[in-house]
Amino acid sequence: MRFLLSIFILTALTFFRASAQVVSVEVKLDQDQFLPGESLPATVRVINNSGQTLHLGADENWLRFNIQPADGNFVVQKNSEPPVIDAFTLDSSQIATKKMNLAPYFGLKNAGRYRLVATVHIKEWDKDFSSLPMAFDIIDGAELWSRDFGVPMPADVTNRPPEVRKYILEEANYLRQQLRMYVLVSNQSRTRIFKVSAIGPMVSFSQPEAQLDRKSNLHVIYQSGAQMFIYSIINPDGEITQQDVYDLLNARPRLDVNDNGDIIVVGGVRRMKPGELPTIKTPDEVSAPVKQ
Repeated sequence: MRFLLSIFILTALTFFRASAQVVSVEVKLDQDQFLPGESLPATVRVINNSGQTLHLGADENWLRFNIQPADGNFVVQKNSEPPVIDAFTLDSSQIATKKMNLAPYFGLKNAGRYRLVATVHIKEWDKDFSSLPMAFDIIDGAELWSRDFGVPMPADVTNRPPEVRKYILEEANYLRQQLRMYVLVSNQSRTRIFKVSAIGPMVSFSQPEAQLDRKSNLHVIYQSGAQMFIYSIINPDGEITQQDVYDLLNARPRLDVNDNGDIIVVGGVRRMKPGELPTIKTPDEVSAPVKQ
């Protein structure tokens, strides 16, 4: 897996804030709390103040990640090593930034506090440089709804039963300040999670309405604010393929089935997205009528 590499000249401000080490490593996460199986996007910054050009990324040991529970009561299972081979050079007074999702490579199934450390190995010096630990929490969600479904197969495959997966809707209290709705896709026994996605904020009294269409896509609508509802479509791989916001006006938005058997939203008013707003021409752009 190749991942983002961006290198830019180190500014004077960053230079004076950097560690006293000639090579400094920093690791950051996009958020502080995650559900088990949710994407864990990490950003690693390598700061070179060595006065030498570094040759990095040519072997699988140049960048390593370690995740351990803060209390040290157990060892986090490592499913495999994250793929980090992607050779590049880093001149002195430059920063390299690398991003990747660590969730597939660590067994983060237990709720609790964890610490993430990134270590860069300089092969020419036979020396390691490690980041400060980055703390984060794995939190449990409360199940609101679940449904088994068969994954659609190609039309010409009819001689075997479909793979059975499970949609799960959960709520979790993010940072103990905001309730969020999540959708999970797992195998039928829930021993393997394929994907976890945050749908959006929700109110405490919201009860999601969910239906499956003929292609096993999940349609869900729920109340996210005093007068606001979020409608989402999720495919069997757990990807949110469509999302709309509805305002409560005259009637509460809800799911229905039209004459063609398609799932639709009735009631409320859908908010227009920026790309859907009509373009209004200025007087200078309006063509003058042609005189006959």
